[in-house]
Amino acid sequence: MEHKSIFLTGAASGIGRATAELFHSKGWFVGCFDVDNDALQDLGKTLGDRCYTAYLDVRDKAAFDTALALFAEQTDGRLDLMFNNAGITVGGYFDEMPFDKIMDIVNINFIGVLNGTYAAIPFLKQTENSLCFTTSSSAAIFGSPGMAVYGATKYAIKGFTHAMSVELARYGVRAADVMPGIIDTPLWGSSRYVDGKAVATFAKTPKRNANRTDTSRTIAPSEVADAVWRAYHGTKLHWYVPPELEKNETVDFEANRDGQIERNRR
Repeated sequence: MEHKSIFLTGAASGIGRATAELFHSKGWFVGCFDVDNDALQDLGKTLGDRCYTAYLDVRDKAAFDTALALFAEQTDGRLDLMFNNAGITVGGYFDEMPFDKIMDIVNINFIGVLNGTYAAIPFLKQTENSLCFTTSSSAAIFGSPGMAVYGATKYAIKGFTHAMSVELARYGVRAADVMPGIIDTPLWGSSRYVDGKAVATFAKTPKRNANRTDTSRTIAPSEVADAVWRAYHGTKLHWYVPPELEKNETVDFEANRDGQIERNRR
C-alpha cells in the first residue's frame, strides 16, 4: 500500500471527524473508529474510498488490539499516525458527581489512551517517521472547578506524552499531543451534576464564547485538525489551539487560581 495511514478514535464527530476529512483530502488512508455507528456510516459515505470504519469502545483492550490488527490488514501493516482522540466529560463538583460517571471519564480519556498506544506501538515501530498523537486539553494548563477529573485525565495525557516522546525515540517513533481550548463539538452537550443529579449541560458555552477574541474564544474543529496535520510534519511536543494558550499558560493559571479562591471566600 502506498498511501500513508492514520488510525483515529472518536472519529465520528467534532475533532475526530474534521481530522479524518482533512487527512483523507490529503490522500491518506483513514481508519475511523467510534461508538456511534450511525455517525460512522455517514462519515464513511462522505469519504468514500481510502476509508475504513468500525465500532470501537476504547475501554476494551482486546477490542482495541483487534481493531488495530484489522486496520493493519488494510494498510499492509503501515501506521503513520495513531490519533488517540476519543474522550468524554461530565461536569460538576467532584463530590457531587456519581462515581460511575467519574470512572467513565478516567477509563475513556486515559485508560483508552493507554490501550491505544500499547496496541499501536508494534505498527508504529515498523513505519518510518510515525507519530503517536493524543488529544489533551487546555484543561491540562490549570485546574478548573467542576472539571477536576476531566482535567486530571488531560494532565495525565500531557505527562504520558512527554515520557513517550523519550521512550519511543529509541524506535524512531515520535509522540506529541494537542491541547485545544473551547472547540465547537458535541462534547459540550455533556451533563453537569449537582447533588448527584444531572441538572444541565454545557451546550451554550460555544455560542456564548463565539464573539470572544482571547484564548477562550470558540474555535472550529478544523483548526485542531490543522494542528494534527502540522504535528505530523513538525517536531513540537505540545500543540496549543489557539497558539496563545502556550504563552499565557502561567498567567491563566494564576488568574484562575486567585479568582476561584476569592469566589470560595464569598
